[in-house]
Amino acid sequence: MDRLSLILVIIGAINWGLIALFQFDLVASIFGGQDALLSRIVYGLVGLAGLYCITLLFRERKKNIS
Repeated sequence: MDRLSLILVIIGAINWGLIALFQFDLVASIFGGQDALLSRIVYGLVGLAGLYCITLLFRERKKNIS
């Protein structure tokens, strides 16, 4: 679950970077516009993944004992 969420957050970050630099929404162009159902699903999943990744900030890391 952690990796999937992180991948979705990275996709969202790349998409926002493209919007900021080139005014190009990659998700919308792939899935048929911002109002298309598939685009809205991707945007929603990216948002949920971002919320889930907040939990990564507060987790204890396991120490490697060698």
